[in-house]
Amino acid sequence: MSDDVQPGFVRVRLDLSYDGTGFSGWAKQAGGRRTVQGEIEDALRTVTRSGEATYELTVAGRTDAGVHARGQVAHVDLPVEVWGEHREKLLKRLAGRLDKDVRVWRVAEAPAGFNARFAALWRRYVYRVGDRVGGVDPLLRSHVLWHDWELDVAAMDAAAKSLVGEHDFAAYAKKREGASTVREIFDFGVRRRLDGVVEIEVRADAFCHNQVRSMVGALLFVGDGHRGVEWPRKVLDARVRDSAVHVVRPYGLTLEEVAYPADELLAERQLQARRVRGEVYGVRRPGPSSGSAPAGDRRADVPGTEHGPKNG
Repeated sequence: MSDDVQPGFVRVRLDLSYDGTGFSGWAKQAGGRRTVQGEIEDALRTVTRSGEATYELTVAGRTDAGVHARGQVAHVDLPVEVWGEHREKLLKRLAGRLDKDVRVWRVAEAPAGFNARFAALWRRYVYRVGDRVGGVDPLLRSHVLWHDWELDVAAMDAAAKSLVGEHDFAAYAKKREGASTVREIFDFGVRRRLDGVVEIEVRADAFCHNQVRSMVGALLFVGDGHRGVEWPRKVLDARVRDSAVHVVRPYGLTLEEVAYPADELLAERQLQARRVRGEVYGVRRPGPSSGSAPAGDRRADVPGTEHGPKNG
């Protein structure tokens, strides 16, 4: 068990996916709105017959309303006796309780040092766009954005590649007081599938709020010829929000995968992420002129997620 698990509890990892169309995001919200976190926590209490007990999920990457997830990861700390009694049938019982737009595919006792949020190495998102004159396949309408201009995928890919690396993404982020906007993008590319759908794929250690959808908005302007290939990088280097960069709609975005280190490295990774977060909030912030922040200023409020602490 990891060192932040209270005595008498077992940390359980959940691998899950959901169609975000009917949810007001991942995180629980006031007002009775339907959220993924609320749905799963309610189901856990019901199938384990835990009454009013609170089993709070910690997730790898909070998603906004309408955003989907294929490879989401979360953890929950359950009392030892509850886990012991229900572990063999928990997955099947959750399948019978949850609505069909959210599925838990695996539940297992987590290795020592595991934390869905802090131990993750990177998250991979894909944004899907259709540019056929007639529109998007009706069967894909909740997962693919229709862009009514033909897209130059090669130009978009070149523009995406210019954003790879560690940079201050303030120009593509919704500013949050006290939070760094420095992130490191490992891979960023654009391809067209055989069925014509354009996939914009990005893998990074962390994402600022609205960063992915803002970068996609910039790439679409390049793809349809309204801006040159160099424009997204110029926006990045300016480090201020550009009114020409639109945050595209959420339903084209899917969290595809979350990666973790080998079991023996989980605790080290978690401690590293927690230390970075503490330094960002409590000690240092990016300077006004450098394109990259010094060590200790990287990866701010929620390591590895596109969204801040209170996002839905």
